[in-house]
Amino acid sequence: MSTLEHRLALLDAELSAVPGVLVAFSGGVDSGVVLAAAVRALGVERVVAATAVSPSLPAAERVAAHEFAVGLGVRHEQPRTDELSRPGYVANAGDRCAFCKTELVDVLTPLAAELGIADVVTGTNADDLQAGFRPGIRAAAARGAWAPLARAGMTKDDVRAAARLWGLPLADKPAAACLASRIAYGVPVSAAGLARVEVAEAALRTALAGAGHAVHDLRVRDLGGDVARVEVDAALVPVVGPELLAAVPGFARVELDPRGFRSGAMNELLPDPVRYR
Repeated sequence: MSTLEHRLALLDAELSAVPGVLVAFSGGVDSGVVLAAAVRALGVERVVAATAVSPSLPAAERVAAHEFAVGLGVRHEQPRTDELSRPGYVANAGDRCAFCKTELVDVLTPLAAELGIADVVTGTNADDLQAGFRPGIRAAAARGAWAPLARAGMTKDDVRAAARLWGLPLADKPAAACLASRIAYGVPVSAAGLARVEVAEAALRTALAGAGHAVHDLRVRDLGGDVARVEVDAALVPVVGPELLAAVPGFARVELDPRGFRSGAMNELLPDPVRYR
C-alpha cells in the first residue's frame, strides 16, 4: 500500500466513524477533497456542504463551490456570516483569521444541529498545522470543528493527488485565500475594501488573458494609503509592465512585486508574527 493509499484509508476511517458531517466548504481543493471523501465514506444522504456568503469570498468562488457540491450530489447550504460585525476582524491585526473562523464555526454549528449533524469539519491539512502562522486553525478547533485531512496526515501534495485520483475538477485549482488576506495588517477591513480588491483582481486577470498570458496565481495586495502591490506567477513578472498595471482599478498607485506570488506574503510585514502563532 502506498503512502497516499494508507492516508486515504485513514481519512475514510475518520469520516466513517461519525454519523454525518457538515463540511465547511470554501470551494478550494482541500475542503473539496474532504467533501468528496465524506461522500465516499458516508453517502450523500449524511453529508452537507456549507459555503459562507460573505464579502470576503468572491462571488465567482461561491458559484464554483455550488457547482462542485451539486456535482457530487450533496446538499449545499449557503449561510451568511458577518465577520465585519467583529471588531477584531475589522481591526485586522495578525489574529484576524481567528475572528473569521470563530464567526464561521459559530454560524455552521447551529446550522449543523438543525440538520441533525453533530460534526463540523474543515479542510485544514497536515501541512497547515506545520505552517507556524495559522491563528484561524486554533480558533476553529476551539469551537469544536475538526480536520479529517490533518488527522489522516494528508499533506497538500496528498490532497491534490487524491483529487486527481478521483477525477475532481478542482484538482489543480490555485489556492484562493479569502479577500481579507489581500489587505495589509493594520489597514481596517471593510466591505468596500474587500470589493475593491475583488474587482481589481478580476480586471487584472482579464487584462492578462487579453494579452495572451495565462496566469495561475494572482493577488492584488492593498497596502493602505491607496497603494496596491500586484503579485503574479514568477514567470509572468517580466511581462507585467505599466500597461497591464494600469488595468488595475481602484488604487492611485499600483506596484509590481518583483519576487512574484508568495502564499502568505502579508505575514512577512508583521513586526512580531510569533505572538499570533
